[in-house]
Amino acid sequence: MRLSGSITALATPFTASGEIDLDAWHKLLAMQLEGGTQAVVVAGSTGEAAALYDAEYDAVLRAAVEFVAGRIPVLAGTGLSNTAKTIELTRHVAALGADAALVVTPPYVRPTQAGLVAHFRAIADDDALPVVLYNVPGRTGGDLLPETVAELAGHPGIVGIKEAVSDPQRMQALLPFKSEGFAVLSGDDPTACRAMLAGADGIISVGSNVLPAAFRRLADLARAGRGAEAEAWDARLRPAYDFLGLEPNPIPVKALLSAQGIGHGLRLPLQSLSAAHQDAARRTAGLVVELEHVCRDTLAA
Repeated sequence: MRLSGSITALATPFTASGEIDLDAWHKLLAMQLEGGTQAVVVAGSTGEAAALYDAEYDAVLRAAVEFVAGRIPVLAGTGLSNTAKTIELTRHVAALGADAALVVTPPYVRPTQAGLVAHFRAIADDDALPVVLYNVPGRTGGDLLPETVAELAGHPGIVGIKEAVSDPQRMQALLPFKSEGFAVLSGDDPTACRAMLAGADGIISVGSNVLPAAFRRLADLARAGRGAEAEAWDARLRPAYDFLGLEPNPIPVKALLSAQGIGHGLRLPLQSLSAAHQDAARRTAGLVVELEHVCRDTLAA
């Protein structure tokens, strides 16, 4: 598997009564395919995986696999705090049709770097699915360091990393590990353009939930080395990045999805966007419509 370009970390839409909204889920998936998204992640942190019951997790993954029907890869979030449980879940999602597993560093446990090597090797050695490492220290309390990634990047079952640390030095330290068998992907929307211009293979994005065509355009420009055009387009996306960072993910992006008629709210302990940011949500929703129209008009031309 070779992952690249614009990949969406999907939000999970709920009905007004708090149930999984499969109609909205299909609408979101259709929007991704129409916008040119090159892979999707189901039940990551943006998808509120921790708030899903097992049967719900299975339902959204199965529905995504069936809807996408092989047109793009479907990744499933399987990272848990226990290695054996992560292996078990990865086997389970393989049986449901996932193409790869996005495996975050074990939340809350804070293992040593040697422990992280042993953890990820054990999952990859099981060979249920190709593994994409995911490093997001702000959520997990642990940091997968570049020298540790170096030990893992050559494993045939480990096919990439989603790196959410925004420091440019972190991306520069990871890019030497990039190969045909190992993709380096940005996990931070505001710095993804810079990362891709530096050589990153793509982005796993939150904003592409509502801006799939816009993020595909950004990825295409940056990965082609068209720096001035990529940076100009990135500047047009900057207000969306700013809005998406106003409250913890996925609160802001779900407010934008709701404005498009996709889903209603979140599950506790997350709450809907605060009243103080509703004006910003309306402005950003207008920007989303404008930017997507620009991209689709360009494609039509």
